[in-house]
Amino acid sequence: MPHQKLSALIDAICNFVICNDSSLRGQPIIFNPDFFVERLRHEKPEVFTELVVSNITRLIDLPGTELAQLMGEVDLKLPGGASPAPGFFRSLMSLKRKEKGVVFGSPLTEEGIAQIYQLIEYLHKNLRVEGLFRVPGNSVRQQILRDALNNGTDIDLESGEFHSNDVATLLKMFLGELPEPLLTHKHFHAHLKIADLMQFDDKGNKTNVPDKERQIEALQLLFLILPPPNRNLLKLLLDLLYQTAKKQDKNKMSAYNLALMFAPHVLWPKNATANDLQENITKLNNGMAFMIKHSQKLFKAPVYIRECARLHYLGSRSQASKDDLDLIASCHTKSFQLAKSQKRNWVDSCSHQEETQQRTEEALRELLQHVHNMPESAKKKQLIRQFNKQSVTQTPGRESSTPQVQKRARSRSFSGLIKRKVLGNQMMSEKKNKYPTPESIAMGELKRASKENMNLLFPGSPAVTLMPTRLKWSEGKKEGKKA
Repeated sequence: MPHQKLSALIDAICNFVICNDSSLRGQPIIFNPDFFVERLRHEKPEVFTELVVSNITRLIDLPGTELAQLMGEVDLKLPGGASPAPGFFRSLMSLKRKEKGVVFGSPLTEEGIAQIYQLIEYLHKNLRVEGLFRVPGNSVRQQILRDALNNGTDIDLESGEFHSNDVATLLKMFLGELPEPLLTHKHFHAHLKIADLMQFDDKGNKTNVPDKERQIEALQLLFLILPPPNRNLLKLLLDLLYQTAKKQDKNKMSAYNLALMFAPHVLWPKNATANDLQENITKLNNGMAFMIKHSQKLFKAPVYIRECARLHYLGSRSQASKDDLDLIASCHTKSFQLAKSQKRNWVDSCSHQEETQQRTEEALRELLQHVHNMPESAKKKQLIRQFNKQSVTQTPGRESSTPQVQKRARSRSFSGLIKRKVLGNQMMSEKKNKYPTPESIAMGELKRASKENMNLLFPGSPAVTLMPTRLKWSEGKKEGKKA
């Protein structure tokens, strides 16, 4: 039962539950933002450790020896000659404790945390007790409670048999009897360096103001490479101390007061005394107080670690998707450019046709104006009547009718001849040069004639008669002379 409660709590703290769909309420979807981080830690621990440690050394300066100690590659050198118990002796004692089911004094395990969680759960309900974690409890009741936990039995702490101070003192005893501090001996030097992280002024000089953001980031990275049992218990403990400090107006226990109680069990090397630590005591106590105050931020992996872990598993798939999108976009771009080019050509063609039509109309207007400027004569009247009958396009003061007939007459009428002459169609010019017609001769004469001698052009030449479909030369010279 205690183990089940612990698992439920860890899931509630570490995971985020999303269940907006009513059909999925019976089967909630669990979303863990550190999913790929945890997966990389379990499946490829060497890659994970290298990733995290490389970022730790970016934040804090660890000489070769201290870095090797953090990685566990060399024997630890701790203040005062303190050192962890030899491996063989530690393993032998652990086996003996496991045979007896002992929790106190054993290496940290998930089963041991499940037993101790009963104490943490009870203390969360009694945070208003004055002097909590400072005032010692009753030693007899503590021994009874200790034996019950070692035997693995469930304890009814709500029965009133035990006091809050008994439970709080027993929790400190459990941490004090661990073979090494909760943050392990390997991390000792790294925590001292984190305490020295200070801000820099505009000139690049180091100040005495702590750089909280870098300290939080460094602690996040260090906590990622803690052994899982240590990390789980540390999270439960810091959350309890954080909630206790929030009630300091009732229990008189601030974050710093709590740090004085727990720093020896969480940070100090085993068997090290205050004299051994000397000036480092202040750093360690302040570091513990800092962890209590910012505990709600310390168990989240930095964003760049999450992204690196995600890309480690999804990078190739994301790249393939990106390539597909680029290919689709390229195809769409090419088709769009082709369509745009075709549309541009069509627009140019239309504009060219409109321009041609406009020039033709202007030429017809000029010719009509020339005719109107001619002296009054039968020939002028005849030309004006012919314009009114044979205008293919809309002439000034006249609207076209029967588009099909006009379209056919356009190429053979007098106006069609003017249009071809104005546009300078090369093919028509060549044809005219090869096969001169009466119409082309007449147009040549019209072109050579000026506005002033237009009245002399027609009397001095054979008579011109405008027919509905073409120009005809009259064979009677007498009519021409009369005109």
